[in-house]
Amino acid sequence: MRITLLTISLLTFISCNTSEKKTAENTNFTTVFEKSGGTETPTYPEVISYYQNLAETYQEIDIQEIGMTDSGNPLHIVTLNPDKVFDFKKIRKTKRILLINNGIHPGESDGIDATMLLFRDIAKGTFEAPKNTVLTTIPIYNIGGALNRNTGTRTNQNGPKTYGFRGNARNYDLNRDFIKNDTKNAQTFAKIFHLVQPDVFIDNHVSNGADYQYTLTHLFTQHNKLNGALGDYLHNEMHPQLEASLRTKNWDITPYVNVWGTTPDKGWTQFMDSPRYSTGYTTLWNTLGVMVETHMLKPYKPRVEGTYELMKSMINITEKDGEKIRSLREQAFADLPKQNTYPVNWTVDTTKISTFSFKGYEGAYINSKITGAKRLKYDQNKPYSKEVRYQNYFKPTTEIEVPTAYIIPKGWWSVIDKLDLNQISYKTLEKDSTISVELYHIKEYKSRKMPYEGHYLHYSTTVEKGTETITFKKGDIIIPTDQKGFRYLIDTLEPEAPDSFFNWNFFDTILQQKEGFSPYVWEDKALELLKHDEKLKQKFEEKKKDTAFAKNWFAQLDWIHKQSDNYEKAHMRYPVYRVLK
Repeated sequence: MRITLLTISLLTFISCNTSEKKTAENTNFTTVFEKSGGTETPTYPEVISYYQNLAETYQEIDIQEIGMTDSGNPLHIVTLNPDKVFDFKKIRKTKRILLINNGIHPGESDGIDATMLLFRDIAKGTFEAPKNTVLTTIPIYNIGGALNRNTGTRTNQNGPKTYGFRGNARNYDLNRDFIKNDTKNAQTFAKIFHLVQPDVFIDNHVSNGADYQYTLTHLFTQHNKLNGALGDYLHNEMHPQLEASLRTKNWDITPYVNVWGTTPDKGWTQFMDSPRYSTGYTTLWNTLGVMVETHMLKPYKPRVEGTYELMKSMINITEKDGEKIRSLREQAFADLPKQNTYPVNWTVDTTKISTFSFKGYEGAYINSKITGAKRLKYDQNKPYSKEVRYQNYFKPTTEIEVPTAYIIPKGWWSVIDKLDLNQISYKTLEKDSTISVELYHIKEYKSRKMPYEGHYLHYSTTVEKGTETITFKKGDIIIPTDQKGFRYLIDTLEPEAPDSFFNWNFFDTILQQKEGFSPYVWEDKALELLKHDEKLKQKFEEKKKDTAFAKNWFAQLDWIHKQSDNYEKAHMRYPVYRVLK
């Protein structure tokens, strides 16, 4: 092609023009939220395009795709580091990392907009960038829900005009999926979390529930679960610092108001975030977690602005206390595996109560004009400030003896895949090996009558213990508990833990007996068994003192069958074995 002077001039113009578009001075980073006067939130493509443009303009910002979601779109993480280093292994050597998750429920879009503003303002130098803290965000976690925009499903919420839907592309509530990993979103989150390994985690939400004066509420992970010094720091230092910092900026904040169907003036109990929830999951690796809950009835603009200020305050706390946070987390990783026991179930400790002044609205029960029944009505013309009781201390109800290791037969690959996803270390048996172990039989459990997030979740599970010498097969895995995933292992592999893999139905095949007996055949064999086993016969006669048992012929035959070698060992036997210290 012949290049003319005109062509050269045109190419020069295009080159200069492209360069100008990538400079901060010539790029418009005014958000949809700002353009709309605080009434609208951007679409998913607009959010990603915004961050891509930021990354192209500011070398301090990096955006990358990691993994897939159920929507068929990849998750992105955006990282802001003034040092322009985006290798997390290198970052962790000198800095602390704060991970911000947005749009897990895309109708609760406050954090999406607040984080866009936050990253832009730091990059532009609107306020000083943190020197010792690196920020990473997932711009929108529930992409499928974000693409499913509507104007009505957040029935209780005051703006924005349009927003995403709570369920993801497969209609999962992603804030119930962190431990079970049913969705590609949750599987990718695990990859991101273990890549980033944050010291502090923020998940931005909008509340439902009671009415009150506050725009901002916070839900810190339950401090008793963190054990010792790390929990004490969260409860006695980080939590008060956040509230104090926001007060200096004229932002009132209160603990998340965990009240439903009544008024909060008599107080409430802290929400207990088990590992199905984001902060419950991240806490398994001693990450300090806080869920932001703005109030649904407040206008959208102040909700976004409050979320923005809260994140700035958390950055400042992390910046100031970074070395302490690092030290406390490392100490927790070192100390936890040394424990002889570990709590897997908790209840409210009613002997310890926190009190504080709460700003609410008077509420009353009046006659409904629709149903004629009594209905709750708040009167925002009657604000009050009252001392309330806040139950934010919990104590263990079930504790297990910590094993040296767990053993899982290789056939339970679906569970082993989850361990791999969460970077759990284990050894694979290179040959058949005979090992003395403690084993569980499932004694009792209850199940939900209705499906819950794709499962009929078990609860109130109890076990019976036994010991046995078992020959495990080549390829079975031994998982030492002395590792960073200590808490994850116990919370998933101990059946009595509320979010254990057993309670999430991953071992349900052991609950069904595969072989039985025909009574007319077993009658004769059972009689012979009783004739030749005097101890069994005595136990049987003792059992028949139970009138109901004595009147149930099948129950009697079944009981004898379960005491015999004919009864299958797999029934109700939990296939995760414990090597004791």
